[in-house]
Amino acid sequence: MIKKFIRKVLGLKAAGPKRVPLAKHDIERNRISPAALKVCSVLHEAGFSAYVVGGAVRDLLLGAAPKDYDVATDARPEEVKPLFRRAIIIGRRFRIVHVILNQETVEVSTFRAADAGDSQKDEHGRVLRDNVFGTQEEDALRRDFSVNALYYDPATEEVIDFHEGLSDLKKRTMRVIGDPVTRYREDPVRMLRAVRLAAKLGLSIESGSRAPIKKLAPLIGNVPPARLFDEMLKLLLSGHASACVRRLRDEGLSEGLLPLLDVILDQPLGERFVTLALAQTDERIKTDRSVSPAFLFAALLWHEVLAASKSREKKGERAAFALEAAMDEVLETQCKKLAITRKLTATMREVWTMQPRFEQRSGQRPYRLLESPRFRMAYDFLALRAASGEVAEELEIWWRSFQAAEEETRRAMLQPESGAKPRRRRRRKKTADTSHGQEGGPSNDPSG
Repeated sequence: MIKKFIRKVLGLKAAGPKRVPLAKHDIERNRISPAALKVCSVLHEAGFSAYVVGGAVRDLLLGAAPKDYDVATDARPEEVKPLFRRAIIIGRRFRIVHVILNQETVEVSTFRAADAGDSQKDEHGRVLRDNVFGTQEEDALRRDFSVNALYYDPATEEVIDFHEGLSDLKKRTMRVIGDPVTRYREDPVRMLRAVRLAAKLGLSIESGSRAPIKKLAPLIGNVPPARLFDEMLKLLLSGHASACVRRLRDEGLSEGLLPLLDVILDQPLGERFVTLALAQTDERIKTDRSVSPAFLFAALLWHEVLAASKSREKKGERAAFALEAAMDEVLETQCKKLAITRKLTATMREVWTMQPRFEQRSGQRPYRLLESPRFRMAYDFLALRAASGEVAEELEIWWRSFQAAEEETRRAMLQPESGAKPRRRRRRKKTADTSHGQEGGPSNDPSG
């Protein structure tokens, strides 16, 4: 009766799972992470069922290498933890177990019960607490998209498909399980996830699943800022940030994450700058190079900081104070929606504050800038500004050469101190009085 009620609420037809043998898919056991295989094996030996589930199965079917592995089981968290030497129970809304094997972390979750209508929700329909365990079928109902509701059994090498996920993968489409409006209201982050996964995997969003997104986009504002920040990091560090941001705008979701993004992308110079920043990030991720979230957020918000700073300067504020106030203003606006950590905002401020200092190429200033712990990141930021046409290319070339040059070459590259006048040889007076030139302090003559 409960299952029938759940299916009626979610608008699902009665159907059993399809067990797809290895002959009809290409996920052999040796393609699975050894750590995930070990977790499943230990749970099986203890008398529990265990399956590799979700994104890992989806990615393997698409021919991609999964970044991490999740295991779903009928064992409760307190039953899973004692089976492994290094395991911790985490989570409040729903408890899961992190099992650590050979430097790899496998996330083990107990089958979740589908929402029967009695879970705690806010006034918009967002689920607040649902720490209820259930069956594998119910767990599949709780998955967001059909392509994520696929279970792989390492013991039989079968894929268990409850919601036509294999068929959707073949059609290169993503479909919400159940009624899209209800599911998006339960968790508005699902709309962001749909955009991110579609861009990352090159899939289209099924028309019925896509239709409500623009109307329900304001619900993103009800999601805790810390959770939005985590989702935004996944999006920006997916290796497909450029495509993700474009899709966010197309679906009307960008304002909920980065309130200033639409303003930035409406400015030709700002759009070029952000596009270059996202493209460089995608390239670094694809070539396994490190990426700094602080650098990326600094790039996304830089032109708003710059615009606010220039506006203050026009009103008579000194440049340094105007920049400081502009940083406060932009970060305050942004952090109301997205809980960027203090560690990241501190780094962003350093990078922004160092940009005007690149204009100072005389005396000891370049040396002091070169010694800054954030110099390399700030210089990369300068290079991005030069590539977008915001600053002269010559400035970036000078700094590129200066940091790589020998000391003698560096001294020759320094510009004259601003305001310094050419030295002239002083004529010796014929009178005995020679004290006039000393009254104001030492003479400019180095020999005086």
